[in-house]
Amino acid sequence: MAEPPRRGRRRAAPALATLAVLAGTPACADRPVSPLPVRPPAPAASTVGAAPPPTTTVPGTSTGTRPSRSPAPSPPTRSRTVRPRASASTALPSACLGAVRYDLVLAETELALLKSLCFATGGVLRIRGIGPGLVTVDRADLVSRSYEAGVVDIRFVRAGTVVVTIPQDGRTYPITVVVV
Repeated sequence: MAEPPRRGRRRAAPALATLAVLAGTPACADRPVSPLPVRPPAPAASTVGAAPPPTTTVPGTSTGTRPSRSPAPSPPTRSRTVRPRASASTALPSACLGAVRYDLVLAETELALLKSLCFATGGVLRIRGIGPGLVTVDRADLVSRSYEAGVVDIRFVRAGTVVVTIPQDGRTYPITVVVV
């Protein structure tokens, strides 16, 4: 049997020697590492005139001393953009819901008690539990309507006043919706 060329052995020898040296050295320091002691967070209230916090014994320190602690970093500051207050003509009335979706579940709602609503433009009145074509509006130019699976969505796309009429139990209930 022929012997492999010596040139390949010479290249592999230094790599194997380096690998053997690295395998024998530990990846961490020579001594074991223990976890740091845990202290409760400082109280958020003012500590002026309060008693100093109790001292704790930490392994490796003398009895009754507290470990030195660097001051806690301050929380990041957030810049606030100051916007001018809206004028009375652009501010929503306090009773308006804004541009939100208002779910009206007919099985759970007494329509006789619901007389009016207020939305911002883009608000949606979602009526659940009614058949197709039963809900009517008096101002179709101010709304966008859709129906699917017993749910009527009425999106208010322009400012104005819309009367939404909902039939239930042989009666019709008008709900006046103000859109701002």
